[in-house]
Amino acid sequence: MPIRIDANLPAKKILEDENIFVMDYERSMRQDIRPLRILIMNLMPTKEETELQLLRSLANTPLQVDVTFLTMASHTSKNTPISHLESFYTTFASVREDYYDGLIITGAPVETYDYEDVDYWPELVDVMEWSKTHVTSTFHICWAAQAGLYYHYGVRKFELKEKIFGIFKHRTIHRKIPLVRGFDDIFNAPHSRHTGICREDVENNPELNIVADSEEAGPFIIMAKEGRQIFVTGHPEYDVVTLDGEYKRDLAKGMDNVPFPCRYYEDDDPAKGPVKSWRCHANTLYTNWLNYYVYQMTPYISEEIKNLC
Repeated sequence: MPIRIDANLPAKKILEDENIFVMDYERSMRQDIRPLRILIMNLMPTKEETELQLLRSLANTPLQVDVTFLTMASHTSKNTPISHLESFYTTFASVREDYYDGLIITGAPVETYDYEDVDYWPELVDVMEWSKTHVTSTFHICWAAQAGLYYHYGVRKFELKEKIFGIFKHRTIHRKIPLVRGFDDIFNAPHSRHTGICREDVENNPELNIVADSEEAGPFIIMAKEGRQIFVTGHPEYDVVTLDGEYKRDLAKGMDNVPFPCRYYEDDDPAKGPVKSWRCHANTLYTNWLNYYVYQMTPYISEEIKNLC
């Protein structure tokens, strides 16, 4: 939350130069506060696990958040009980007339397919197009980041020679951007994917801005339209044991050439367990998104979101 101080206090300019968010009394008095409405399109097969990860990330803020989970009507989930989906999820047809302050679209294990070959691609396209006029800010994760960059900006993806799997170092490029406010110059984040995005497609598009990058994993945080669209190519929401579960699952399946998660286990020894090295920055990322690109930007009357276009 912002610090509220007198607009003429000398410290205000210094704090702003240090990328610390401050608010003067006049602005604070104009603010109306209501619960933020966040829609989560959960495309992950282990939906209950992903629900917990995202809710933990969104809970690290004093803002009140009302969450609605969205499932694809055009796809049948094989790993989540129907009773769970019927009890806690809704479909796009039920919400398409509504307006939301924020939308999160998760990753999905379909990255090696062409986008148009994914069975729910037409429905996802409808949601992404709808988000332009019905959502203040959309946060795309992993495959959804690739899909969103492709749909909105024509950014191509390519198949990697080896899966990017583990914890990778990233550098903060634009420290003045509120999305990475509080980030260190170097920070860690998890990745688990077989495909990457074409950097030149991003760099050549004036509407896209790479906010954080990795020499090994490529562009990590990409922002468009002053934060109305945010693309994160990794999995900052992952719990400490998530990569461990993926690694042991693939070993148990007898898969060939199962990649070892880099910089993940203590001394690279699975018996010693994973080392948590990314959660502080992950929590900061989600908190910054909620605060600066949802709470600070969304209108009090939700129908007025369409006027942001």
